[in-house]
Amino acid sequence: MSDGYDAILIVSFGGPEGLPDVMPFLENVTRGRNIPKERLLSVAHHYELFDGISPINGQNRLLIQALEKRLEEAGPSLPIYWGNRNWHPFLKDTLLKMKQDGIKKAVAFVTAAYSSYSSCRQYLEDIEQARIAVGDDAPLVEKIRAFYNHPAFIKVNATHLLEAIKQIPQERQKQCKIVFTAHSIPASMADNCAYADQLNQACKLVSEQIGINNWQLAYQSRSGPPSQPWLEPDICDYINHLHKQEQTKDLIVLPIGFISDHMEVIYDIDIEAKQLCQSLGINLVRASTAGTNPDFVEMVRELILEKIEKRDVEACACPPQCCPRPTR
Repeated sequence: MSDGYDAILIVSFGGPEGLPDVMPFLENVTRGRNIPKERLLSVAHHYELFDGISPINGQNRLLIQALEKRLEEAGPSLPIYWGNRNWHPFLKDTLLKMKQDGIKKAVAFVTAAYSSYSSCRQYLEDIEQARIAVGDDAPLVEKIRAFYNHPAFIKVNATHLLEAIKQIPQERQKQCKIVFTAHSIPASMADNCAYADQLNQACKLVSEQIGINNWQLAYQSRSGPPSQPWLEPDICDYINHLHKQEQTKDLIVLPIGFISDHMEVIYDIDIEAKQLCQSLGINLVRASTAGTNPDFVEMVRELILEKIEKRDVEACACPPQCCPRPTR
């Protein structure tokens, strides 16, 4: 049944788990990009508000626990390992442990639903660099496809959006504005991948499932210099637009670009955007991300089966030249 696969590897971004971790983590993330120290200190402040703890590692532990339980119930019976690109447990250390455990071939679930250099190709590159560092007999790792349009992913986001709508007074629900958000990326990166198209498809599918059409896709968390074009509109700019042009009273934000409540979600939406809305007299309700919703966990299991059973070889693999590195 496993067709030679003897493990599952969860691959994620990683995040600090205490104040001493914050700057080393940010330096790992930005290595080779010539990001000014002042910018790193500014971002570090976001983490300091939460005692230097990013929620992402804790959320990955919960996802792994939920997936292990589901695999015990329905299979496939494969051990789960976990490695990060930018913080402990690092991919290299995890692959070394897998090698020591005798693992030969693993199917990798990357915690990113969409295709871009930073959410696809860079993970493939980092996995390969980790394999090279581990050396001879490093496990072969094959990545699961992007899942932005998977019916279960759409269903979970639609369910969470409906739950958020119900938090708006019933007489105002039809007039509330719905904004989907995702991490912005440089235009030079977006031009060479399907990221923006996939996001729009996901937003459209979620909206159609619950019968709404008054939605907008906005972006958040840009980090490049002002001179460098990034995907727009920025969520805070769009909130200001809604206030000036449409006198919006209620706003629902669903961070569809994230599968769980990353630091970017809890800072950029729950703090920054919410404070802006409060200053403008707008009621902001933030919809939940997929997290460990049982349907999402089942989707991960289905994607693993899809890969190891080779149900659709073309759909189950990234094209050889997908999501190229952007020109800097």
